[in-house]
Amino acid sequence: MSFFKKLFGNKTDAKDTNQSKLVTDILKSAEWIAKALSSSGYKADFSIESLKEIDRFIDEQAPNGIPKPDGLLGTDLGSRVFAIGGYVGEVIRRNVGGEWEGKDETSEDEVNIAIHLKNDTTIWPVQRVMKRLKNGSEDGIYVYGYAITHP
Repeated sequence: MSFFKKLFGNKTDAKDTNQSKLVTDILKSAEWIAKALSSSGYKADFSIESLKEIDRFIDEQAPNGIPKPDGLLGTDLGSRVFAIGGYVGEVIRRNVGGEWEGKDETSEDEVNIAIHLKNDTTIWPVQRVMKRLKNGSEDGIYVYGYAITHP
């Protein structure tokens, strides 16, 4: 069972019947994590500036890439990384336009979900969040989002 079924059950409420379940899940997750971050004191308003808060969140909750056992990334890390990736992707997509692309074939598709931007660039925000956790601030989320939205 995917971590999204655990989080949201089998309901999708997809507005576009051609939209994959994975795309529906990431959009729901982006909204969910924005609310969760906001309730925990992080500004998550889908602005480019809010990506600084994602960097701060990761620094505070997973210093040196290791989630604090009692922190907000201490449990359900995979689903939370997916949701944060969804948030990062939605911030970028809302600022430059584009479409999420995801398949519902394997569990690896959750990591490989992408956004094809209007400028003909493709980005993989979940993978970027994973790199941020692994490599630290050298793979900063704010810098990533800013560079894409301000060419």
